[in-house]
Amino acid sequence: MAKKAAAFDLTDSFEKIPVKIFNTPKDGSLFVAKEIAAIIREKQKKKEKCVLGLATGSTPITLYAELVRMHKEEKLSFKNVITFNLDEYYPIDNDALQSYNRFMRVNLFNHIDINPKNIHIPNGEINKDDIKEHCRQYEKMIKDAGGIDVQILGIGVNGHIGFNEPGSGLISKTRLTTLANSTRIANAYEFANISQVPRLAITMGISTIMQSKKVLLMAWGNSKAPVVKKAVEEDDTEFVPASLLQNHDDVTFVVDNAAAAELTRIKSPWLTGDCDWTDKMIKKAVVNMALKLKKPVLSLTNTDYNEYGLSDLLVEKGEAYEINLQVYYMLRDSITGWPGGKPDVELPTHPERSTPYPKKVVLFSPHPDDDIISMGGTFQRLHDQGHDVHVGYQTSGNIAVTDEFVTRFLDFAVGFEQIAGIDTSKSGKILDNARKFIAKKKSNQVDTPVIRAIKGLIRQGEAKATCRYVGIKEDNVHFMNLPFYETGTIEKKPMGEKDVKITIELLRRIKPHQVYCAGDFADPHGTHKVCFNVVLEALQRIKAAGDEWISDCWLWLYKGAWQEWNIEEIEMAIPMSPDQVLQKRNGIFIHQSQKDMVPFQGSDSREFWQRAEERNAATAALYADLGLTHYAAMEAFVRYEY
Repeated sequence: MAKKAAAFDLTDSFEKIPVKIFNTPKDGSLFVAKEIAAIIREKQKKKEKCVLGLATGSTPITLYAELVRMHKEEKLSFKNVITFNLDEYYPIDNDALQSYNRFMRVNLFNHIDINPKNIHIPNGEINKDDIKEHCRQYEKMIKDAGGIDVQILGIGVNGHIGFNEPGSGLISKTRLTTLANSTRIANAYEFANISQVPRLAITMGISTIMQSKKVLLMAWGNSKAPVVKKAVEEDDTEFVPASLLQNHDDVTFVVDNAAAAELTRIKSPWLTGDCDWTDKMIKKAVVNMALKLKKPVLSLTNTDYNEYGLSDLLVEKGEAYEINLQVYYMLRDSITGWPGGKPDVELPTHPERSTPYPKKVVLFSPHPDDDIISMGGTFQRLHDQGHDVHVGYQTSGNIAVTDEFVTRFLDFAVGFEQIAGIDTSKSGKILDNARKFIAKKKSNQVDTPVIRAIKGLIRQGEAKATCRYVGIKEDNVHFMNLPFYETGTIEKKPMGEKDVKITIELLRRIKPHQVYCAGDFADPHGTHKVCFNVVLEALQRIKAAGDEWISDCWLWLYKGAWQEWNIEEIEMAIPMSPDQVLQKRNGIFIHQSQKDMVPFQGSDSREFWQRAEERNAATAALYADLGLTHYAAMEAFVRYEY
């Protein structure tokens, strides 16, 4: 009898570079850390030096934290390690808050046993006339060290690796280069404003990177998904520098689920082999087809399915008409004006439970304005419909307050005391000291604890005013001030035990039926992601402890400040009328310190109210394009199983 041929796995058949996908950036970082540790230890056994090429930015922070942990807890030694960093801004002081020289010391070198003489980073302080020789020597040092054993890379949204911007050739070496405007905008979150972002940088070239024996490129988050697909699946081109890695013999992309979202095996798995046609997969396939063909769901035909590559779905599920109806009902049933559930009605397909009613609700807001920006309409509805709504402001948000606001509010405080006949000697001295500090403040200088506290107080006052505007009583407003945030800089500490304990205490005090939490991890400062992880850890610990109320507590994730859910992901959509949109806008305006231009705003130049309105309107328009009622705006949520 003939032997049955083994089935071919065609899952990654569209990919020209090997890609490893992990659930979270932490999981991916652990994989890369183990790869590096294995190479270091292998070299140690042979009594050889291990040469590492290192990257900077937000992507490798967790990697470096894990390497530090390995050093301290698993005795991973770096005595045989030589490092070469990819790049550095130019010009920049080595001790500046944004310099990669400082970044590497703070995140890695200060915590391991590496010989300082073995650390090499391009010098942002060097005289411009000496840069060519500096770059030539940098190349020579890499060669003299025996070449790079493993090169760690991130990837820019425009495809740059290092600071090799689009147009950089395969033969490029270490050099001074001009930063693309998109790169400067993307990196603006590290600086007070875009004008302070350097226009130049010293970077290893593509040729230098390609000569590494092994390359590991890491990418996290939705914002990297489009460029990961371009680099991995499309033709190699100098206009997407990362795609040139297709010509390397040993390269792996290490990405999280979000960064992998545009890969064919994730976005259109039916094109890569057998597909498990779950309800979610059917919804995803049909919705994306309808949007691409610019047709309402109910107008799709058998021909459309066949031409779009969904013939297998027709074979398995039947006629287009029946599938269209199934998807239409899923979309229709996600729309509700009752985010806390509709009372006294049994609706099996409703996103939320009817009972209990009213519900206890905790809305976690990473910054003091994320509640009103991301779910202001839903926030108001929950209160108006009688639910017991609490708000947990997770961080002070103090770094996003300008220095001008500090002196303005201190002026008011001193003037108020004078009118009230109160002794102003103490407040006047604080105002005087603040003015002197701000007048001499350098771009790389951290605010004093007093100024940080004042900035936090300003945002706290705005948050309280927002809750009064919605109708939330003061006892239901909780300022958590999670410790991970309080560094005074963009760089935050990792989630800590105190952060989790504070959150557990609040949850156990309220015992909510609903928890709302930020799920837009595109926040360039990383605060949203850490805040989500804190809430998730707290809920999981409470669940493990066996608290009875936790089994009836649902977790909903919102977006809005930095990105929006893909429409096929949305499980609850709250429609808004034009009047409700205006009401939400006025609530956002209460946060006066965040109006107009704020420091560390990120790559989106629009004000937060504009971002929110345009995203909410776009979500409503997508529902309409798919053949459902066209509302003025919609806020969207996804339920998270913990």
